Amino acid sequence: MNTRVLLARRPQGPITTDLFVFDQAPVPEPGPGDVLVRNIYLSCDPYLVGRIQSVFPLGEPVAVRAVGVIARSENPAWLEGTIVWGFLAWEEYTLVPGGRGLTAVDPTLGPISSAISVLGMPGLTAYVGTLELGQPKPGETFYVSSAAGAVGSLAGQLARLAGARVVGSAGSPAKCAHVIDKLGFDACFDHRAVSSVGEGLDQHCPEGVDVYFDNVGGETLDAVLARLNPHARIAVCGQISTYVGQGAGLPNIMAMLRQRATMTGFSIYDHTHKLPEFLPWMSRLLREGNVVYVEDVREGIDSVPDAFVGMLAGDNIGKRLVRVSDDPTTS
Repeated sequence: MNTRVLLARRPQGPITTDLFVFDQAPVPEPGPGDVLVRNIYLSCDPYLVGRIQSVFPLGEPVAVRAVGVIARSENPAWLEGTIVWGFLAWEEYTLVPGGRGLTAVDPTLGPISSAISVLGMPGLTAYVGTLELGQPKPGETFYVSSAAGAVGSLAGQLARLAGARVVGSAGSPAKCAHVIDKLGFDACFDHRAVSSVGEGLDQHCPEGVDVYFDNVGGETLDAVLARLNPHARIAVCGQISTYVGQGAGLPNIMAMLRQRATMTGFSIYDHTHKLPEFLPWMSRLLREGNVVYVEDVREGIDSVPDAFVGMLAGDNIGKRLVRVSDDPTTS
């Protein structure tokens, strides 16, 4: 049988575990041209909130990025036993009609789970937002919110490699210690331990902010706007504070005009064509120890709702994944 995590109802506020229910259905039978994937690693991502609120159909498994192994193939283009990643679902087995949307995973580049973390969309997001949009320069101050998260932890390290002074904010002393001691940031402040984000920025970015990698929006973005240096750049990656109606206005938006700054929102789906050049580049950085990456892995399909809601509350360090079956590359 195939255990699945279904979206049972729309949220009326924050995302809670009771929005989801488990069911069991027969393992799908692939037809001509189809592929059946046994899922191994399922992703938990903040962007899913918007889709849960209005896009995903009720009564169906939640669609997410996942890494798995082809268990059965009726498609000559895909051999059984091949490790793949794709937009699959929170379930143990996913039927992929025509094998469409699957990408083979190269285990020589890193652990197969990294195909949906550092060597996947989170890593590419950090690369595009930091180096292509933020363009940090030696001596500049680069600030990133959610600095211990899947994307922010990489963004700060890439800015450090570019020669910037890197400051992060995170939600606990342990996260800040990780960001400084393990990831090599110059400073990090606990946004829950200061009277305001502005206070933390004044302490750790006394000369202002040249580049801001925005993962949260709201009060944090507005505090940064008030402290922008001339010709500052803001890469808007996420707005997690606004996803459930908690966002604030931006009284300091006029700073964009005064400081001749730029603010660019981006979707990683406009940049997926860059993966072939990105993968060996990031794999080399990891192999040489220039970049450190952490995967926060929970175990078992039954843990998916708690893992997802906990990630939204900030109980993860690095990329939150759920392992739902054996990884053949580690056994």
